[in-house]
Amino acid sequence: MFAELPLQPPQEAPAVPLVVDLDGTLLKTDLLAETASAFVLRSPWRAWQLLAWLAQGRSHLKAQLAQQAPPEVATLPYNEELLVWLRDQKQRGRRIILATGSHRLLAERVASHLQLFDQVLATEGAANLKAEAKRDALVDLYGKGGFDYVGNDRADLPVWQSAAQAHVVCRLSQPPACIAVADNLGRTIGTAAPHAAAALLQAMRPHQWLKNLLLLLPLFTAHAYGNPVSVLQALLAFLAFSLAASGVYLLNDLSDIAADRHHPSKRMRPFAAGSLAIVHGWVAWPSLLAAALALCWLLPPSFGLALGVYVALTTAYSLRLKQIPVLDVLTLASLYTLRVVAGAAAIGVPLSFWLLAFSMFMFVSLAFMKRYSELEAIRSTSEPQALRGRGYKPTDFELVASLGSTAGQVAILVLALYIQDATTAALYAEPRFIWLACPLLLYWVSRAWLITHRGQMHDDPVIFALKDRPSWAILGLVALAFILARTGL
Repeated sequence: MFAELPLQPPQEAPAVPLVVDLDGTLLKTDLLAETASAFVLRSPWRAWQLLAWLAQGRSHLKAQLAQQAPPEVATLPYNEELLVWLRDQKQRGRRIILATGSHRLLAERVASHLQLFDQVLATEGAANLKAEAKRDALVDLYGKGGFDYVGNDRADLPVWQSAAQAHVVCRLSQPPACIAVADNLGRTIGTAAPHAAAALLQAMRPHQWLKNLLLLLPLFTAHAYGNPVSVLQALLAFLAFSLAASGVYLLNDLSDIAADRHHPSKRMRPFAAGSLAIVHGWVAWPSLLAAALALCWLLPPSFGLALGVYVALTTAYSLRLKQIPVLDVLTLASLYTLRVVAGAAAIGVPLSFWLLAFSMFMFVSLAFMKRYSELEAIRSTSEPQALRGRGYKPTDFELVASLGSTAGQVAILVLALYIQDATTAALYAEPRFIWLACPLLLYWVSRAWLITHRGQMHDDPVIFALKDRPSWAILGLVALAFILARTGL
């Protein structure tokens, strides 16, 4: 959105050069935050070095990060509306200058990629080219009022005040004071992007909280749904897991930014698309985990332990395990099964061997289904390649399908064996009715794999199941089978 910029400028371009800021202006993201986040996530044991570099000056910090964690400039989220206008100005013969507080190494890579700028001014050596330092450099080169300037935040105010014409790009929860001052100076104002709160809520993925309904499963399998205390504990556990899951989703998206920008749909995730500042993510995910931890004090210690294992395993998955074939799938399945374990811990009921075995095999099948659908997406491209950020290749296609479908069938076998267990006879009046659930679930697993094979599966099979009407019908029939088994009607 850059509606107020002159999309159809006069035939003769202004004689003064057009100076463009990079972070938050030409880009919808900040390169210092990008490189710092990538460095910490790539080498968390070296995070302390950020403080050591910062102690030597902000420009030194930028130089170190530019060398050790440079982003892939071709996939960065550019302000396309601004680029259209800049290219038009360039075609009319106007000189365009990139002036940024980012390090020169990164600025020149961006300039080389865009092939748009006549000159690059950037942070280099001990000089941090921002705010007054940027203004002074531009005034020295062009004189006061000898250039137009496109910027986006409070640090650009000194530069705007020395420019002949100011253009303001409003992105990423722009400070109102910045917009007000620029407006009072009679400058051109761009339109604001959606508020960061909406982008943060999207990144938290509240729709994924439906997965945490698995915590309620032990409440029903143990027939404890008539106990108000157990119901309250289960709901608190659901809330704690949901907050923790959202925190981990944010961390996962922060670690996946580079890979997501290559994905046809994941590139629209808030961090990858630049609609949510990376700094906001680094504030939000620890806060959500802290809130989840606070709720643990209201529940049995064993629940807190299960939640801690979930967070640790999910973090390990985000940072490394997702890149290891097969181990990534087992980790995903374990995370789902941990929800069942945590649900049992929250209400203080013993874990069922059969429930754990069924859950593990079923979720292994769904995890392989997820990887299969991702492989299907890249296999259909003109140049199939390895699954970016994961350890799979297009040649693994058939093996992934075989392992996944087999795991689903084993889950149904576990359910069939459960019917003959002595404990089952004590819990159900007519356990034989549970047999009805076996062909229903076998049909669901086979149908899901058929849909996946056809390339029609959602990125997340669990979300597919929650949105799929036949899946809900099958779930209702399975529930009816267990009700009949319980009542003996």
